[in-house]
Amino acid sequence: MRPRPQVAFGSLLVLVTFAACGAADRPGEASAAVAAPALPERFGLGTPVDEARIAAWDVDIRPDGTGLPPGSGSVEDGAAVYLLRCAACHGPTGTEGPNNRLVGTEAWEDFPATRTVGNYWPFATTLYDYIVRAMPQDSPGTLSADETYAVIAWILHRNELIGADAVMDASTLPAVEMPARDRFVVDDRLESNVVR
Repeated sequence: MRPRPQVAFGSLLVLVTFAACGAADRPGEASAAVAAPALPERFGLGTPVDEARIAAWDVDIRPDGTGLPPGSGSVEDGAAVYLLRCAACHGPTGTEGPNNRLVGTEAWEDFPATRTVGNYWPFATTLYDYIVRAMPQDSPGTLSADETYAVIAWILHRNELIGADAVMDASTLPAVEMPARDRFVVDDRLESNVVR
């Protein structure tokens, strides 16, 4: 009876490995040539984070607008910011791509559906919070407050939620009524083990 090829190959691999270790080496002993280097005390990955960078990500914007910073931005200014900082991933009109689409007002009765700002997001203020934390993807937190408000104004206008002359700021952004607002249930449980 001939050995199966997998068993024969495995045996051959073990023999070659021991032969490569040299005649003086025994199993369980490390040779000087293959000894693992000592680990450094620190790996030195990354760079220290300064307070300004932490502050850029330390945002907590609520649905009622609490936490929004001063500043403002128009739809027109937002178009320029969008083309420069957002269009590479989201397309020139915000409708391109199934997974990163921003613009679309069609209903999402069936799952899965393409979820966009215009048909899925429950609060306009979430845009500010999300953009500051995560966008642009290659350099999150780098847009100024005015640029962030402006690009939000452009996105909301493209989703037919505000007019072309609208200006977004800490008072106008929370006032935008999002179409999906009533599709979500606020989790106001005080106890984490309570199930509704």
